Amino acid sequence: MKPTFVYTGIRVRNLEASVKFYTELLGMQETSRIKIAATGGEVVGLVSQKGGPELELNYYPEGSEHAVDYTVGEGLDHLAFRVENLDEALAKFAKAGHPKVLDIDNKTGRWAYVSDPDGIYIELVT
Repeated sequence: MKPTFVYTGIRVRNLEASVKFYTELLGMQETSRIKIAATGGEVVGLVSQKGGPELELNYYPEGSEHAVDYTVGEGLDHLAFRVENLDEALAKFAKAGHPKVLDIDNKTGRWAYVSDPDGIYIELVT
């Protein structure tokens, strides 16, 4: 049996702000939205391209045993997205209130990071 990577799930504090960030700024498409009775939460599936891996946004309301504090970067370092024009993408994110937090330009290329609504680093690479 050869395992196949399917999706990455991240916990978010404000589901609608996160959906807006990933759909409007990164062009992802919402593929599913379901409430999970067992956790009291809601899950939204997003993809960048049909058939590609999914990003799962997991929201747990206050009072849910799963709505616990977490430290950004603890286990999850960042998510990476390819963009056509890095400077245009950075301007778009800055205008939306998500300025770059790091810009790297070296012999291997250039890439930069912004933060999503929960502080998770998003790498933008050309």
